[in-house]
Amino acid sequence: MDHPLKQILALVVVLGISVATACGGGGGGETTDGEADGGAPAAAGSVVSPDSAATINGTVSFEGTAPAAEPIDMSEEPTCAEKHPDGAVRQQVAVTDGRLANVYVYVKSGLGDRAFPTPSAPVTLDQSGCRYSPHIVAIQAGQSLAIMNSDGILHNINTQPTENRGFNISQPVVMETSREFSRPEVMIPVKCDVHGWMQAFIGVQGHPYASVSGADGLFSLADLPPGEYEIEVWHELYGTQSQTVTIGVKETAEVSFTFNSDMAGNHVPMGEPLVLR
Repeated sequence: MDHPLKQILALVVVLGISVATACGGGGGGETTDGEADGGAPAAAGSVVSPDSAATINGTVSFEGTAPAAEPIDMSEEPTCAEKHPDGAVRQQVAVTDGRLANVYVYVKSGLGDRAFPTPSAPVTLDQSGCRYSPHIVAIQAGQSLAIMNSDGILHNINTQPTENRGFNISQPVVMETSREFSRPEVMIPVKCDVHGWMQAFIGVQGHPYASVSGADGLFSLADLPPGEYEIEVWHELYGTQSQTVTIGVKETAEVSFTFNSDMAGNHVPMGEPLVLR
């Protein structure tokens, strides 16, 4: 009786070791180099070490006399008009103290084949006062875009991309809808077919290094790997400009871009919208 029992016990031990090894039990719960928690493959180069991360800070200026803001007649939408006691104006050229807002800024080249994780937090595009806010949206491919209707009246969101699949959705009440874009694209126009003055633009990148200049004209691209980059800025009326910037370990570089009214009519890169059949 002893001999068969010993054989059975030995077989149980061998099977136990095999199962533990197959499940990764021999590693104390640690993941392998090619996996993240949960068994998903880890993105190569997805984390920039804080010991080397660099920053590019910049300013977008406007020279000369800025064009007068075009007023918007919202008399037929009193719900929206009351949100603009001083009157609503279009957001195409927003200049304050010689600084230009609503300029999209991004790393156009220099990151090589690095991959970056998709942010879990959504980017919000709101419809408030019958205007899109923000006017220029920076989002990463695959990241959720939370589209909100804060007005409680009928809006629709009509995107016209070239590289991504577009959508045209209605929001008749206060509500939120989520969408995402799978591919990088500069830029995706957005309009509302109900209110013709409503317009926004969405810039999509495969990395997190994109920003939009604020009312002070300032922007920042932080946590960059050291290297040489082409930085491009995009404006809906004045076109694009680019500069090459080199940053070392933990360095901060300063760049500046300048637009003026003579640039109106410059080529503004955007492809023909895809026609879905």
